[in-house]
Amino acid sequence: MKADWLFKNVTVIDGSGGPAYRADVAVTGDRITEIAPAITRPAAQAIDGEGQVLAPGFIDVHTHDDTNVIRIPEYLPKISQGITTVIVGNCGISAAGATIRHQVPDPMNLLGEKQHFVYPTVADYARAVEAARPVVNVGTLVGHTSLRNNQMDDLFRAATAQEIRAMGDELRVALRQGALGMSTGLAYASAFQATTEEVMALAEALAAEGGIYTTHLRSEFEPILDALDEAFRIGRHGKVPVVVSHHKCAGAKNWGRTTETLALFDKMRQHQEIGCDCYPYSASSSTLDLKQVTDEFDIVVTWSQPCPEEAGQTLQQIAEKWGVTLNDAARRLMPAGAIYYNMDEQDVQRVLRYPVTMVGSDGLPNDPMPHPRLWGAFPRVLGHYSRDKQLFPLTTAVHKMTGLSAARFRLPERGLVKTGYYADLVLFNPDTVRDVASFTDPQRPAEGINAVMVNGVMSYRDNHQITGRAGRFLRRQPQQS
Repeated sequence: MKADWLFKNVTVIDGSGGPAYRADVAVTGDRITEIAPAITRPAAQAIDGEGQVLAPGFIDVHTHDDTNVIRIPEYLPKISQGITTVIVGNCGISAAGATIRHQVPDPMNLLGEKQHFVYPTVADYARAVEAARPVVNVGTLVGHTSLRNNQMDDLFRAATAQEIRAMGDELRVALRQGALGMSTGLAYASAFQATTEEVMALAEALAAEGGIYTTHLRSEFEPILDALDEAFRIGRHGKVPVVVSHHKCAGAKNWGRTTETLALFDKMRQHQEIGCDCYPYSASSSTLDLKQVTDEFDIVVTWSQPCPEEAGQTLQQIAEKWGVTLNDAARRLMPAGAIYYNMDEQDVQRVLRYPVTMVGSDGLPNDPMPHPRLWGAFPRVLGHYSRDKQLFPLTTAVHKMTGLSAARFRLPERGLVKTGYYADLVLFNPDTVRDVASFTDPQRPAEGINAVMVNGVMSYRDNHQITGRAGRFLRRQPQQS
């Protein structure tokens, strides 16, 4: 039978973490149909991949692309990195299953304006993704803050028993409609007053439907061990896997403490299923938050609703110009976005190297001056950390972006170069792949990503052009009975 595509003479890194090997790979329809040392049958189109690596398409497990994949289906920031699947609905905020009655609360405003929240159920969101046919596959978590906002008149308090029951009912429906699990953003003011018991009750709904629990911890600063303990207790109570989002030790007083946090991971992994994700930079990005304002490190304002002209300057510069304190300047600028230079590079490397760490970009696509991770996270791991810093072998880097992620989020028949699996594939040059996006010029596609295929459709080529759109909505796989 004639193949649609044939990748010839490629070095296959299959996503399992196992050794690379040389092969030809055939694709017919949306599947990988043959892998062999030499395939002689004809193909409609062939690519000679001499000197190139063929890997599974990368899975970005931590994104805030919820509305963007629908509004901008030719989604260049992700496909240009070799990403073929994005997981949205992180940090407690999801467009799927959200109803906005008044204004969009912080940090849900990271996802867009009120008019962008038009998916009151996961089924509505799935239909919108399938109608838009984005260039990447999309799976969604349901945000705890989104559920709270649906059911509560005041986010700055604990939920009542009745509100928790209503949130649980909504969550169960969302999971049955294909949501992968639930995320929390307990560090944010709109969820900080939620008790551990509130989240535990919702985790029970997750367990019944086989969902996953991901969390932006209650604190990534000095109380981080307590915050990790809370996350792991929630997972144990609900009997659900836990993913700690963008694991870091933030704040100068906290630097170096990943030795402690990862030791706790080691201990608790003996008793329960735990993972984490990480982006490969020592600066974070979010809304401007008074709890994070400090003079211990630089804070760059990326946007400000009341003072847009101040974007691109440090909070310190703005405060000095206005003759006010950092906190007063922040209050005057809010709502606003910021990049926080709040991590130690050794901590970043320690977390990246940790065996159960997946790669997630955590990019903010609606930020006028986004953190470069939106465009560069995955090539940065391949080039800067694996090739140049020798932090881990290329096979390990690819595993952290593919096979590990697909297994953790239960995305069947994805994440590996394997016969019968979906043809989500990336062809890249291991010698030249690198991130080009920078803090001063963040919206630049990576180098060395030569071809990206999604569900058997060639979707991106190395001239930075999108050539096809074949993304699908990926539903949670029901548990086997």
